[in-house]
Amino acid sequence: MEPMKTVTRNELYIGGAWVPSTGSGSISVIDSTTEDVIGTVPEGTTEDVDRAVGAAHQAFPGWSATPVEERTALLTRVSEALGSRMDSLADLITHEVGMPLILSQLVQVGLPMASFGSMAQVAADFTWEQTIGNSLVVREPIGVVGAITPWNYPLHQIAAKVAPALAAGCTVVLKPSEVAPLNAFVLAEIFEEVGLPAGVFNLVTGFGPVVGEAIAGHRDVDMVSFTGSTRAGKRVSEVAASTVKRVALELGGKSANVILDDADLARAVPDGVGKCYLNSGQTCSALTRMLVPRSRLSEVEELAKSAAESFTPGDPFDGETRLGPLVSSAQRDRVRNYIDKGIGAGATLVTGGPEAPDGLEKGYFVKPTVFSSVARDMTIARDEIFGPVLVIIPYDSEEEAVEIANDTEYGLAGGVWSGDPERAKAVARRLRTGQVEVNGGGFNPMAPFGGYKQSGNGREFGAFGLEEFLEVKAMQL
Repeated sequence: MEPMKTVTRNELYIGGAWVPSTGSGSISVIDSTTEDVIGTVPEGTTEDVDRAVGAAHQAFPGWSATPVEERTALLTRVSEALGSRMDSLADLITHEVGMPLILSQLVQVGLPMASFGSMAQVAADFTWEQTIGNSLVVREPIGVVGAITPWNYPLHQIAAKVAPALAAGCTVVLKPSEVAPLNAFVLAEIFEEVGLPAGVFNLVTGFGPVVGEAIAGHRDVDMVSFTGSTRAGKRVSEVAASTVKRVALELGGKSANVILDDADLARAVPDGVGKCYLNSGQTCSALTRMLVPRSRLSEVEELAKSAAESFTPGDPFDGETRLGPLVSSAQRDRVRNYIDKGIGAGATLVTGGPEAPDGLEKGYFVKPTVFSSVARDMTIARDEIFGPVLVIIPYDSEEEAVEIANDTEYGLAGGVWSGDPERAKAVARRLRTGQVEVNGGGFNPMAPFGGYKQSGNGREFGAFGLEEFLEVKAMQL
């Protein structure tokens, strides 16, 4: 891979201008493949958040009164500007996160483009007012939105919040993850380029306990939308409760992929391995628990081993690589620790393990790993590992499969495979989870995304995503 020129960002984007932070700290951004520093961003302060919220608060009356057509025209222009930067943005995010380059183009830049483009259409088609009896019911923007986003799909998760918030007529203060923040500065430049009014979008980088908490607790932030770990999401809720603001949370998952006894294993198992390993397993909706009939366990193990071993780890800029590094040394060590726990608990290690892949001592790499004969109470069957680790859990009846699938504090995604689509849908209805893919159904960026239970509150994407950022007013006539 080509070494990347270091990107130095020493200003925040507040009130339509690039301004220095009130603090003097900076945060290093690390390339997950080479372990080199590839950039720095300001370590923002509570004073920076105060300035950003002030700018957003001031800009809200004008932006919320802007006709929907003008707001959506700007979103379309943002989508086009992202498209024109696809190659450079995908390159940047691959350095930051480690996803193979070709996938970064499709996912890390393609999905944000789709979010901005489709949200323009959603807002244009949306029913903003309706009559119920003698009442006119109107939907209005909620106000200033604080958006706190993660590192795994950095620009995609920003777009999932910022596009509908702007379409709704809200103004935004964004804190991107300090692990992969450089792409957010490119988006800020795009907003400046397309002529978004000053203060409508503001960018403050920094650490969660300082900048994130200041946003969540700020009296002039009307709503906070957070994507990240369940632990951090609980903290956001606690801090936000002091001002009774609306909270939308998209949190962790430990999603079950239920393969029924009449499924085509040759299709279902490799597809399931791929759905677990996307982005090196650093996906909240990854299908990390594969539930299979006990009578077919050995067949499944062979198929899973073969599929997992086809995920060659390596340089994400090499076209042959199917599995990039994890995002950080902390993440790599955490995942290897879970692999050790699985071995210690007596699960069958089908392939992989805690050692570095051959020839990849540098970079945050983890071997593609599969465990089988996993008991539902093992730590590796219950905790979100966030790495390329699949657990195969055998079951004895369809009833037991549903019970195991729902035996989790999470409820974000899931899958069901059956030779009979109606049977698959019937089982899918019984899963307590926000999304279920049936026989490998593809991700739909217009369908609502979000979780049951401790996977969160609220939904993103499409009309459901737009509604999160709206208040409802009834006028009795």
